[in-house]
Amino acid sequence: VQLQASGGGLVQPGESLRLSCAASGISLEDYAIGWFYQASGKEREGISCISSNGLTKNYVDSVKGRITISRDTRKGMVYLQINSLKPEDTAIYYCAAVRRSFRGRFCSTTDTYPYWGQGTLVTVSS
Repeated sequence: VQLQASGGGLVQPGESLRLSCAASGISLEDYAIGWFYQASGKEREGISCISSNGLTKNYVDSVKGRITISRDTRKGMVYLQINSLKPEDTAIYYCAAVRRSFRGRFCSTTDTYPYWGQGTLVTVSS
């Protein structure tokens, strides 16, 4: 299982960004994918996840309305669209995978995710 997050960069407050997670060695129909972020000096936090059937999408309350998770099963890609970026969104963003049932409905950011990719840094600053 290999995961690689990309798409980070320096953006101004209020702008949008789409992060990508390339998953190889797995089928997204067998794994739930989660997005997490870790700000400097803080613990890593889960922000969103998508189930292995792609229909369940969960978001933590702090980001609801600003973030959308999606995926392209054929390409093995999971995306995180972040709108109205704030300076407090500055963090390293990671994607992670956990094996679930084929086309299962469940995902949670509080699961134990055994597979992690290298993160991508998002810096929000004017």
